[in-house]
Amino acid sequence: MKDTISINSNSYEKKSVGPNCVLIKSLNPQQDDFASEISFGLTRKKKFIPSKYFYDANGSRLFEEICDLDEYYLTKKELEILSAIKSEMPKYFSQHGSVVELGSGSSIKTRHLFESLLENHSHVKYYPIDISDIVQESSERLQDEFTNLHITGIIDQYEAGLQLLKNLDDKKIIVFFGSSFGNFDHIAGLEFLNSIRNCMKKDDLFLLGIDLVKDVRVLEKAYDDSKGVTKNFNLNLLARINAELGGNFNLEKFEHRAFFNAQENRIEMHLESKVRQQVYLEGVDLQIKLEKGESIRTEYSHKYTLRQIKKIASKSGFKINKIWQDKQKYFALILFSTR
Repeated sequence: MKDTISINSNSYEKKSVGPNCVLIKSLNPQQDDFASEISFGLTRKKKFIPSKYFYDANGSRLFEEICDLDEYYLTKKELEILSAIKSEMPKYFSQHGSVVELGSGSSIKTRHLFESLLENHSHVKYYPIDISDIVQESSERLQDEFTNLHITGIIDQYEAGLQLLKNLDDKKIIVFFGSSFGNFDHIAGLEFLNSIRNCMKKDDLFLLGIDLVKDVRVLEKAYDDSKGVTKNFNLNLLARINAELGGNFNLEKFEHRAFFNAQENRIEMHLESKVRQQVYLEGVDLQIKLEKGESIRTEYSHKYTLRQIKKIASKSGFKINKIWQDKQKYFALILFSTR
């Protein structure tokens, strides 16, 4: 059963996919955003593609493969932290019956939170927000695992999804797992934190994953693995542009590059042109010229020190309640509250 609803001047399709599961999908054309942002990025002097467009269906599948790679420590370290702090969770979360997750993906990490919350609540409300339709698939799996989980999945951009949930009556925990916060530059990162804080009430909490500065060799291997899965993940951006914008990118003419920029404390991922070439995007009537060795930047992934984390928390008006790290201090989970 599907219904069309209007919320905050935006149109959504609402449908039930289970006894305790509803999906709300934006009907506002994201394709226009994709086309305009790709056109803008590929016509700059230093070409780029926004990293948020990695996650079409194939990109999401490839990222799941990346998370299982030996070199990709991030998911493993975050899960290590979540497992280690399970006994501490009631101290911080026992009064919170709603979980809002940004970029939920398959919701693997959030299961630790559900297990803890359900010890103190007869049911928990879960609001996963993601631009990918993977929300439906993961929500259906969660229904089978957690019968006391009431899910309202939102397929939309983070900002729009948060606005839908700003006035929830329950005390909520907003979670942003993984290292996607590192994709923001420092100005955009502060703006993002401010947007989160503006959607929080007095007793709400925000749990954020942040990757820490560490040995360069560990960092670079995580983004340039021996099996080439990250290479395929990066190249899939060009395949997506071909499919959705009528592009004629030849993927064999591009090389995956990933390296640590020590001055900026960030990993950079690029697609480097192996030859001088021209590419045409029929859907937006755009001709692109690339010189041999010219690159298209596809991701920044900033890494932080604890001192930097405390500084950005202060600037964005957050109080840090707790910082958890894995045993090797590769990764951190930070629990914020409003002041």
